[in-house]
Formats: sequence, C-alpha cells, structure tokens
Amino acid sequence: MVPLLRNEFNAQFTEQKYADYMSKVHALHEGSLDFRNCETPIYVDAAFTQKILEACESITDVIVAPNFKTLTQRAVPNNLAVPNENDHTHFIAFDFGICQNEEGGLEPQLIEMQGFPTLFAFQAYHTALTKTYAKVPNTHDAYMSGYNEASYLQLLGEIVLGNHAPENVILLEIFPEKQKTRIDFYCTQMAIGIDFVCVTDLIKEGNQLYYLRQGVKTLVKRIYNRIIFDDVAQQTPEVQEKAKVLFENIEVEWAGHPNWFYRISKYTLPFIKHPYVPETFFLNEIKQVPDNLSEYVLKPLFSFAGQGVIIDLVAADLEAITDPENWILQRKVKYADVITTPDIPAKAEIRIFYFWKDGWDRPVAVHNLSRMSKGKMIGTRYNKDKEWVGGTVSFFEKY
Repeated sequence: MVPLLRNEFNAQFTEQKYADYMSKVHALHEGSLDFRNCETPIYVDAAFTQKILEACESITDVIVAPNFKTLTQRAVPNNLAVPNENDHTHFIAFDFGICQNEEGGLEPQLIEMQGFPTLFAFQAYHTALTKTYAKVPNTHDAYMSGYNEASYLQLLGEIVLGNHAPENVILLEIFPEKQKTRIDFYCTQMAIGIDFVCVTDLIKEGNQLYYLRQGVKTLVKRIYNRIIFDDVAQQTPEVQEKAKVLFENIEVEWAGHPNWFYRISKYTLPFIKHPYVPETFFLNEIKQVPDNLSEYVLKPLFSFAGQGVIIDLVAADLEAITDPENWILQRKVKYADVITTPDIPAKAEIRIFYFWKDGWDRPVAVHNLSRMSKGKMIGTRYNKDKEWVGGTVSFFEKY
C-alpha cells in the first residue's frame, strides 16, 4: 500500500533474515508461538489510515451513546450473563479488511469487532522486533494517538491492574498453557507481572476467589479475562462445573467484563450505518430475502474464530436455520489482493486496538495487529502450506 517501502522490503528480503527474525520472536518464550508469523509487515499510507480511524470513531460514537446497553441487552445470552457488569468495556478490537470498492480503489471494510482482549502484550514486543527486522523508517509507526511501546504497556498495565498489586490480579483462561495465543500470556506476565491461571485452579471461599502463587494461597481482587465463554460449553462437565463460580456474585473486579464480549460483537453490526461498515441485518428481521444471496455471508451471533460462517450462501442455507434471531446476514466485501509477495499477492486485515481506561469519556486507538491471507478467509485453517501469510503488524504513515 506504500509502493516504495513494499518494493524496498521485498528486494532486501532473504530467508536467512526471516529465520533470524523468527528466532527472536520465538525467544520471547520458547515453544509458545503456536500460530504463523508472517514474513512481512504491512505499510499503510496516511489516507487509508485516516479512513480506518474515521470508521472506528464513528462506531465508537454508537458504543459510547447512553442507550448502548439497552440496544445490546439481547446480545448477552441469559445462560452466559456474568454479574457485576461495569459501565463500559476496557478493550475493543476493530477488524477491517483492506478491500476494493466499486471504483477499483482501496478502502477499509469492518469485518468484525469485539469488546475483548487480543494479543496486546505480545504485539508490543513483536512490533519492536519487526520494526528492526524490516528497517521501518521513522515516517511510519504501529502505535496510534501518540503512544509508544513504553506508554502503551504502561496504559495496558494500568487498565489490567486497576488499583491492585500484580499478585492480586490474574489473567484467566481455560487451560492457558494449551491455548494457541499462550505466547501473549507469557508476554503479559513479563510486562505486567501477573500470573495466568486456569479456571479449574480457582479456589472459592465464601464470595472470594484465591489462587496459588508460587505455592501461596493468594486473594484474587481483579481478573483480566481471556475466557471466551462460548468455549466453556465445549469443555468437560468437570471444567464446566468449576467455571460456574464465575456466574456467582463473587467479590472481584473485571478488566474486560465478560458481558462486553457479546455487547460489542457481530450483534452490534446491524446498528451501525457507515460507508466502511458492510450492510448487516438480523436474519429474523429480514422481510424479504435478497435475490443476490451470493453477495452476502451468513454468520452466527454466538461463535468464535470464524466457526459456523457460511460464505457461499444459497437459499437452502437460510431455510435450514431454526433460530434466525441468532444469525446475521452481512453483505460480502471484496478483499483486495494488495500485498505483493514472491508468488501471488496477499489479502490483509488490520485489527485496531482501542483501550478505555476508567474515568475516560471514550476509548482511544493505541496499536494494531494485522493478518495476511491467500485463502478465502483470514485464519490459519484457510492458509495451510502457504507463505507470506499469518500474523503481522501494520506501520501507519504519520500525518
């Protein structure tokens, strides 16, 4: 997207440079990188950056509106609602595809968004390594709103810890050592000093939670939540039983309350009207099915990692849906083959991180995570045995 920088990077690329770079990424915590790290960063020009931020701010206007909780009340499944929800999310991730419009130009199109953390800590360390490896000029930066690595990690720590000592705050997951994103848990531990804990290891006494920190029973005052609660239902009865404690009226704060995962999600898309947000409808509210179904994609409201998405849609797919209130119909976007690589061009998505500290009127853009693909969709299962695909970072032209 910035031809000069793209051409310079590609001309200087060697497999040995990439191997040396990857050895440093792996060294963040050996054996924990469980997803493909792309050969190249993405370079984004100022005009495209402005388009992305314009869309983010417009969507944020909807999220900060006084009626947002009322608007999204049905978003939180009754069986997954967690008590003591706070006034706002602490984190938002906006996923934009780099798309081609009808005039042949490039524009961002919102694919999904989530009121939930992502690889926040890993991406700080990963960005520093990538900037050196790719020799990114000072005209471009991965951080936004004036943040840099130090101030970004400080802000992340302030939000995650609240007013508590690191030993009283935990990162909570289901079997964290087995998660594909576990490298971020180690990086979070390195950056903030909190332990990551499996929900099965929580100890409940009265209405308080404890965990073992270096063998010592320690009070949990705040949880940095990384559990996708949809995933709890996929676990064994024993794990589900242990997770029930999270639905009780326990004396704990949340950094990223679980309910915001649902409030800011695919459920929110039909309420947003913006040129860079594809037309989206709740399936049960559609009075007449579009004739051009091939131009739409069908998505379940309550799923994750692209599961259940129907891309090549036909009328029979709609007829087979027995719970249309739990599905959305979204107009397809055309990903642009925008990144020149040694074989075929790659598509890309840019995930913008927004942080919302308590006391702020609204969240701010701080950083990003990006992904490249040569398959039908972004994601590992669509890019097996391909190169110049996977997780990366975008560097935005300063303006």
